[in-house]
Amino acid sequence: MAVYSMTGYASAQESPAQGASRIGLEIRSVNSRFLDLSFRLADELRAHEPALRELLTGRLKRGKVEVRASIENPQGEGLRDPSLHMLQRLGALQHAVRGVIPDAVPLSVAEVLRLGSSEGAVEVDWGAALQALAPRVLADLSAAREREGRRLAEMLLGHLAQLRTLAQQAQPLVPQLVEQQRQRFLERWKDAMALAEGAATPESAQDRALSEATAFAIRIDVAEELTRLAAHLDEIERLINKGGDIGKRLDFLIQELHREANTMGSKSAALELTRISVDMKVLIEQMREQVQNIE
Repeated sequence: MAVYSMTGYASAQESPAQGASRIGLEIRSVNSRFLDLSFRLADELRAHEPALRELLTGRLKRGKVEVRASIENPQGEGLRDPSLHMLQRLGALQHAVRGVIPDAVPLSVAEVLRLGSSEGAVEVDWGAALQALAPRVLADLSAAREREGRRLAEMLLGHLAQLRTLAQQAQPLVPQLVEQQRQRFLERWKDAMALAEGAATPESAQDRALSEATAFAIRIDVAEELTRLAAHLDEIERLINKGGDIGKRLDFLIQELHREANTMGSKSAALELTRISVDMKVLIEQMREQVQNIE
């Protein structure tokens, strides 16, 4: 199953019949925590909003989606020229009306053109035209969201690879730091033995040095953080390969990644480990921004 972005756009126009006006439909979407639909429809199409809503909710899970539908005359076409017969008929009807209602306002030129141009106009079922056009535009929108989702998935997988490389660099640093500190404590223990002069027993000095070494090793040990980090990276990769409605789960895992990287930085006892932690957090923040757009 594909990974879908919440960002996309699609539109189409169609003339239901020769000489008829043209119906246009466009759908655009951006990221949102939930599915948020808004409609801007021509008056002739407002009654079909429930059908459009049902169609969209059946295909989309998340995103702020705006739907616009309008009816327009084809480019370059205005009102049709009324025939002489139509003009005569309008004049006769106006005369008959004013004969009964003398105060009736005469027809304006604009009204004559509007009424006269309706002669021979094609009757169109705009609702049927909209419902025929909507699935095609929605399919185009889904294709656009899928293309964007594929690009986001590739970027996320690239960031996962970089995070794994950084984790591999951090793995051998802790044992080295522990060994260095052990040697330092042993030296302090020997100094304590030489300077004790009976004030402290060798056993108590050794115990204290070992306790300090143990406490230090526990404090800087990031093995658990690296293990959890690797588990989160594996789960993120699994979700991306699985696809579908994964945005919310990815967002949660990104938060967990940031927590582990932050803990590593707080435990750091070396500049190299601090650098790795900072690089990890930069990559994770970039991933967070990308995940915000995944459905």
